[in-house]
Amino acid sequence: MTGDLSEGFLRLLPSIGAAGAERRYSLNTTDEIAIGRDLNCQVVLDSNLYGMVSRRHTVISHITEFAGATPSWLVCDLKSANGTYVNGQKLDGCRICREGDRIMLGQNGPEFIIEVNKPTQAATPAPAAALGSTLKPPQSDSVSFTQLFPIFSTGRDLTQKAYLIPGIITVGFVVLMFATVGEARVFNLLLASYLAAAAYYFIYQLCGKHKPWWVLLACSLATILILLSPLLQVFIIIFRKILPGNLTTDVEALSFPILLIRMFFAAGLMEELLKALPVLGACWLGRRLPSPWRERVGVLEPLDGILLGTASAVGFTLLETLGQYVPQIIQDTTLQVGEGVGELVGLQLLIPRILGSVAGHMAYSGYLGYFIGLSVLKPSRRWQIISIGYLSAAALHALWNATGMISPLVLALVGVLSYAFLTAAILKARALSPT
Repeated sequence: MTGDLSEGFLRLLPSIGAAGAERRYSLNTTDEIAIGRDLNCQVVLDSNLYGMVSRRHTVISHITEFAGATPSWLVCDLKSANGTYVNGQKLDGCRICREGDRIMLGQNGPEFIIEVNKPTQAATPAPAAALGSTLKPPQSDSVSFTQLFPIFSTGRDLTQKAYLIPGIITVGFVVLMFATVGEARVFNLLLASYLAAAAYYFIYQLCGKHKPWWVLLACSLATILILLSPLLQVFIIIFRKILPGNLTTDVEALSFPILLIRMFFAAGLMEELLKALPVLGACWLGRRLPSPWRERVGVLEPLDGILLGTASAVGFTLLETLGQYVPQIIQDTTLQVGEGVGELVGLQLLIPRILGSVAGHMAYSGYLGYFIGLSVLKPSRRWQIISIGYLSAAALHALWNATGMISPLVLALVGVLSYAFLTAAILKARALSPT
């Protein structure tokens, strides 16, 4: 802080019964001060001591004021899992704080107090008339170069806060889709890929953990290769011929309980195991790799399992939609009405199937991935944990397939239930995350 304003500090209050001196962090007057467990934060908190703190929990920025005013800072919660409290009240968005205000990260979490270092030499009091004039903010009509051209001053914030990379990807897909208008198959592939990536990015942001993009892409491609391999036929024989998952009869003539049981084996158990194979493979491979490859590729916690499980579901959804459902409905509609109508109907089916994967395949596979990651944290209960997750994910999957025969309203309720299961698993995984 410059001029006659005092310099601010954050003082971390010691926990009850904790030893050691209190820690102080300077409040910069030009940059934002991020607080969290992420190593890129300006104030980094120990994950082992403060598990309730998010990776990027709170940000504090100085508010530019005129000379003689009380120093103040803007405290903003970064949509943390456990919230930010100012003087005991939960923060909703941002709030202006001054000297003496207390900031707590989560209930019973680390608590900071804002302090101001007073100048050692008191300033000479100004006459009343002069003081009145100093209390007015300075007026200036000058405009800086970076104000006229903001792009030259944003720097890394463009990629970190402005979603520049997703924006570039969106523009790229738009250009490609313009170029492929009239080529139905290529256009559908581009549109489906973009929608699937957007749906996955939403889940990725909810998880809040970094996983290399090439690992996630490899997981999706591994699922596609499994579905195109002879292994799929082996699974079909086991789950749909040996086990009671026969769907060759007229499913509309079956009663709901019988249909639910058959869907449990034919869709739930079979497809969830297929999608879980790449996740289990990454778990096995990660244990045999040295650090840091172990952390990048492997499954070390529930968040890893969710990210890889939902990535596997993206590959499954794309192949199932573009390789089975859309071509089939285009062919059937073309024979009845015409080619143009068939392509339009295929496009109408593609969009809800891909977007619906957030409450469909991604929900079931991500939920099962949570249990795979949890089994890594609790190896003594590994098989019990995985069994519960496998049966739960298969039951949700079967319920979705079976209720589709009843009514759209019931189907929507099951979709909301599946999404709730996934997001609940994500929130619990974030609370359990050691990183």
